[in-house]
Amino acid sequence: MAILEIRHVSKFFGGLAANSDVSFELAEGMVMGLIGPNGAGKTTLFNCITGYYPPSTGEVIFAGRRMNGLQPNRVCKLGMVRTWQKVRPLTNLSVLDNVIVGALCRTNSVKRAGDIAAEQLRLVRLDHKNALAAGALPIGERKKLEVARVLATKPKLLLLDEVMGGLNPAESEEIIRLILDIRRAGITQMVIEHDMKAIMRLSDRIVVLNSGAKLAEGPPEEIVRDPRVIEAYLGPGE
Repeated sequence: MAILEIRHVSKFFGGLAANSDVSFELAEGMVMGLIGPNGAGKTTLFNCITGYYPPSTGEVIFAGRRMNGLQPNRVCKLGMVRTWQKVRPLTNLSVLDNVIVGALCRTNSVKRAGDIAAEQLRLVRLDHKNALAAGALPIGERKKLEVARVLATKPKLLLLDEVMGGLNPAESEEIIRLILDIRRAGITQMVIEHDMKAIMRLSDRIVVLNSGAKLAEGPPEEIVRDPRVIEAYLGPGE
């Protein structure tokens, strides 16, 4: 069953098409990779899906409901949430309090929000740093804190925007394991990532964007051999 349907979505900024007639479906429980060269329109599409930008044309359907026109806070309450390439924790608050902010999307009880936050920090393996100021965390742990904060909103669908960007191989491996743990918890995910080895390991299915349009879609083993995808990443052959 499709939890997310993208139907002919385009997004224009003036005369520039950042996304052009993009369509695909994301099945519940799946991890979908969203890849493409820099400037392909991946983050713009995430913004259209989660309410930060209204699509210029087309429809975003989440759990059977049309999302066009809904603000991000409403989208979040309905169960769809995203991370950002550049993480911006509330640096003067503790690690725990940062995640409590996310949990308050689901409850008015600070105690209950604290319990939810503690649970998510255990999942991302940051519970030993609950009391530390978030601003003191290195980049790898800030990325995990961002994931914990969005998980605290209890999403059905999690969109991860280059969550491994700027990390070393050991830190990236921790994030890969975390994404797989989240999948085992039953949360559907869509992942923007430039590391092809990582995206091959994580994804059940991959959508490729190029110049704002969908170039290809299929299982990882097909995508990695697709001549159009190879050309988009490497340029035309001699």
